[in-house]
Amino acid sequence: MAKTDPRTVASLLREYAHRTSLRGDNPYRTKAYLRAADSLAALSQPLDRMIAEGALTRIPGIGDAIADIVRKLYETGTHPRLEKLRQEVPAGVMELFTVPGLRPDKILKLHQALGVNSLADLEAVAKADRIRSVKGLGASLQTKILQNLAIARSGETQLHLHKAAALLEHAVISLKQEHPEFSRVEIAGDFRRGCELVADLALVALGKRRTETEQSTLRLVGTDKKHFGASLLEATGSAAHLERLKTYATERGFALKRDGLYRGRKLIASATEAQIYEALDLQFIEPELREGRDEIERAASQQLPPLVRDEDLHGILHSHTTASDGTETLEAMAEATRKRGFEYYGVADHSQSAHYAGGLSLQEIAEQHREADRLNRKYGGEFRILKGIEADILADGSLDYPDHILKQFDFVVASVHSRFRLPEKEQTERIIAAVANPVTTIIGHMTGRQLLRRPGYDLDVEKVLRACARYGVAVEINAHPWRLDLDWRWHQKALDYGCIFSINPDAHSIRELDHMHWGVEMARKGGIPWTRVLNAMSGADLLAHLAKRKSTSGTSGKRRSPARNAAASGSSSQRPHKGTVLGNSR
Repeated sequence: MAKTDPRTVASLLREYAHRTSLRGDNPYRTKAYLRAADSLAALSQPLDRMIAEGALTRIPGIGDAIADIVRKLYETGTHPRLEKLRQEVPAGVMELFTVPGLRPDKILKLHQALGVNSLADLEAVAKADRIRSVKGLGASLQTKILQNLAIARSGETQLHLHKAAALLEHAVISLKQEHPEFSRVEIAGDFRRGCELVADLALVALGKRRTETEQSTLRLVGTDKKHFGASLLEATGSAAHLERLKTYATERGFALKRDGLYRGRKLIASATEAQIYEALDLQFIEPELREGRDEIERAASQQLPPLVRDEDLHGILHSHTTASDGTETLEAMAEATRKRGFEYYGVADHSQSAHYAGGLSLQEIAEQHREADRLNRKYGGEFRILKGIEADILADGSLDYPDHILKQFDFVVASVHSRFRLPEKEQTERIIAAVANPVTTIIGHMTGRQLLRRPGYDLDVEKVLRACARYGVAVEINAHPWRLDLDWRWHQKALDYGCIFSINPDAHSIRELDHMHWGVEMARKGGIPWTRVLNAMSGADLLAHLAKRKSTSGTSGKRRSPARNAAASGSSSQRPHKGTVLGNSR
């Protein structure tokens, strides 16, 4: 029988995972199958060779047991257990796994109770109002399904940034091992542009000749040294940016082609991207900005700002510990932050009404503050824990503790965690009321979106941004790769209004502290300079800023934003570059 290609094997393994989950198998095993399927989908080496060499376990997420399944899928196009599982549920039911928030038990119930065998069936029963009456499903699930069907259809080939990073990192390593003749391999496509969801997995490799191949879901562009910059520019995109750049070049007597910038028949620039932009008298346009908006016009007038970098950030704000729903103690999280080269760690556990997340009682707040004081004495001024809270914004816009309690914190992150489906006017007024509260320092994950899971609230974002600018409240760029909220498309509007930002990991574990990088990517994509980022301030400057806000917060209606200068007293970090998951080429 003909051997199966890697993309098909990945699809079969994903089907195997979903079908086992319908049987109620261990969910961790299901996740392991899905991670392995993602790795196979981005495999840059021939699968047959890896199997022949017994090297499957070198692929991220594949151990001995999964390797055996992969071998059978590759050699036969199926697996004995998969064939048995296929007899239980029709193939079309697998489509339902693309709907965010739809768990395996609910999928099985929809199939058994309502005969749902495809996305089309699901949409039909939801629109016919048939889901709400089924015990175990209900009206809430029906509403969620109707909201998320569009997400399911639009996100079928997209990956969250952190997942794309893992796949691309493995692909780069594998490609270098497989092709030692490639002296340089760079990531291009959506990932290099910092897109919040990645569909175009692309690499550019420096070799002796120019080629382009598709390997599973990965696009590989090979090029020589003379044309490397042109190839990287083309493979990075976006299509809209390249089209406008070509038009700009043509209007000035040049021709921008896939292999470089020409004047007549003469190749003017192609070895580096910087040479191409310079030849066109353009300021270098960072990859994150290349979306075909106004970046070329701004580059022509030298108006692009110096974008914030990972190493510009001096500290972390908005993070959780075991006091609420985190997995590590305050001391462990603070120490991990210190070891990453930061000056301060801002703890912001959940507030008392967040019962689902172990929100802090008044006694627990006092205990945490005593622990923070103890640790700060231990650090002796070399590092500092800031006492914060993520206070729930209640339905009427008030925060989840009385003011005299909230004033005990160094900073307050105000966030919505309930009543997501309020009408736009009410939701907007609710959040603006929280922004206007004198104790509020940061508005957390403003729209509440979860990428490929749920859309944001119905909200007048512009009104909220204007309020943040007026009251000097920082707009959070939530760096968790499932959120990346506020959407980068709003950042320029926020800058124009005079807002400041806070890049926060929303970390619930030590590992998640490193999500900060994804927040920086979003800030860069939105065109944010470090001078407009709250936690780009040094520890001393931030403490002075927070103290000043407290001293002038008596009359909320008159409090004005220090937005344009709030972070200006901070300096470009003197810390050594901490590195990123995958460095972008500049």
